[in-house]
Amino acid sequence: MLSVRTRISAILALVFMQLAACGASLQEKIEQIISRKDQKNVQYGIMVVDAQTGSQIFSHNPSTPLTPASNMKLVTSFTALKRLGIDYNFVTRAGLINNKLVVIGAGDPLLGLAGKDFIGQITEALKAKSIEKLDGIIIDASIFDNERVNLNWPKAQLNRPYACEISGINYNGNCIKISVSKTAGKIKLIKDPDTLFLKLLNKVKPISKGRSTIGSNRTKQENVITVYGKCRKAASFDVAIEKPAVFFGYLLYENLGRAGIQIQNILTETSVNQERMQIIAQFNTPITEVIQNCNKDSLQIAAECLFKTLAANTITGGRTGSWQAGRKAIEDYLMGLGIDKAEFYIDDGSGLSSVNKLSANVLTRVLLDAYKSKLWPEFKQTLAIGGVDGTIRKQFYKDRYRSRVFAKTGIINGVRSLSGLCIAADNDREYIFSIITNNANYPTKKAIFDIVEAIIDEG
Repeated sequence: MLSVRTRISAILALVFMQLAACGASLQEKIEQIISRKDQKNVQYGIMVVDAQTGSQIFSHNPSTPLTPASNMKLVTSFTALKRLGIDYNFVTRAGLINNKLVVIGAGDPLLGLAGKDFIGQITEALKAKSIEKLDGIIIDASIFDNERVNLNWPKAQLNRPYACEISGINYNGNCIKISVSKTAGKIKLIKDPDTLFLKLLNKVKPISKGRSTIGSNRTKQENVITVYGKCRKAASFDVAIEKPAVFFGYLLYENLGRAGIQIQNILTETSVNQERMQIIAQFNTPITEVIQNCNKDSLQIAAECLFKTLAANTITGGRTGSWQAGRKAIEDYLMGLGIDKAEFYIDDGSGLSSVNKLSANVLTRVLLDAYKSKLWPEFKQTLAIGGVDGTIRKQFYKDRYRSRVFAKTGIINGVRSLSGLCIAADNDREYIFSIITNNANYPTKKAIFDIVEAIIDEG
C-alpha cells in the first residue's frame, strides 16, 4: 500500500503535468495529440490558418495528398456554388408532345424526398386538363451521361443508399425502403414506395428468440433483390435500385394508372427537343438546398449530382454531364487558386471513391476562397454545426464548444477527416482548419475532435 507521502507526490506530479499542458502552445498541444501511442501508425495531414489573414497557425504534412473521404464534398459543393451561382435551380419539367407525357430531368437529387412529390404534381396537372388517356411516357435524363456508377466505388456496396446510381432523373434518393415483419410465424415484406419495379425474393426466416438480422443482396437480374436473415422484431432498411430514370417513369406510370389515366406504349427513355413541349408542371430545387444536404447531412447523391451538373453546365454544353468532365471542372478551379496539381487527384464528387486525393492545404485554400467570397454566409450555413445539427450534432456539445464549429466530416474504411471553420472561445477569432487521416483507427476520431477543441481553447 502506498504511503501518504508517495500518494501526495503522485498527485502533485499529475497537477504539474496538467499545468504544463495548459501552458503548452497550440503547436505543442496538437503534436502531443497526434503523437499518442494509439496514433503511431496513423498518417495525418493538418493545416490551420487564421481566417482573416490567411496566415498559417499550424501545419503537419500540409501538402501531402491523402484520401479525404467525404471532405471531397467541400470542394465539389463550393466549386458548384461558385461556378453555377447562388440563384441556380435544378428545374425538372413535365409537359406534352403529341399526347405523350414528357419529363425532362435536371439532375435534381432531392425529388421524392422530404415532400418533394413531383409525381403527384404531374398527376394533378393532367387531371386539371381532363386528360384521361396518353399515348406514352418519355423520360429524358440526358443532362447526365449513362455512366451511373463510378468504377471505383466499392462493388459489394452498390445496393447501399450511399452508393446509389446517379441519373439525370432521380427519385426518392434512388432507393426503396423494405420493411420486414413477422405475423403468426410468417414473414411479410413491404416496399415503400409500393411498386412492381422492384421484385423481392423472401429468404428471411422467422425466429422467436435471439436478435433480428436482416440484409439484402442483388441478383443477376436487374432490380431483383434477395432479402435474407432472421426476423423476431420488425425492421426496415433502404436499398438502392438500378436504372433510376426508368424507376421514376415506372412510378409515374403506376401513379397515373391509379388516378384513372390510361397509357399506351408504356415508357421510352430518350432525349427530346424541349421547345416542342407544352409544359404542364415543373419542380425547382435551389442549389443551396442541395448543398445543405450534401454538406450538413453528407448525402452522397447530392454531391454526385452537383459534380455532374457542374460538368454539364461548364464543360459539356448543357448535356451528358460526366465524371470525366466533372473532374476537369474541379481541376480547373483548384489550379485557378494556384494549387500545385501534385496535391490533388479527383475521381468523384462525394469522396466515396478511395482514389480521390486531397492535401490539407487544398481544403484550407478552398475554404479560404469561400470565406473571402460573398457566398460565405450561405455556404457556411450548409456546414454541420457542432453540438447542433448535421453529422457533428453529437460532438462539441459542451457549452464552451457548441455552435463554434462549422465543418464537414469524412469517413470511409481507414479514413477519417474533418475540415471547416472554428471560433475561439475567448476572443471569437476565426480559424480555418483541415484534418485528414489515413490508416485511421477508432481512437483517431477522438484525436481529431481534441485537435479542434485545442484550437478553440487557444484563441
